[in-house]
Amino acid sequence: MKLKTSITLSEDIVKRLDRATRRGENRSQAIERLLRERLEAEARRAADSKDLALIDEHAAELNAEAEDVLAYQTEL
Repeated sequence: MKLKTSITLSEDIVKRLDRATRRGENRSQAIERLLRERLEAEARRAADSKDLALIDEHAAELNAEAEDVLAYQTEL
């Protein structure tokens, strides 16, 4: 469902928006696309940050396990 809204933008932002607008796309569509892309990127960054924190929390255990596995390798 689409909701109609009104926003006020600086002239320089409108010029940049017009340059970012794709062929066949109006300003509303461009704003929605750009916001959606940014929000999805932020969500990915947040998820990556949580994953990294989890890895960091268990780094010593994971490194010890990796060293154990590598100890079983033989020279080729």
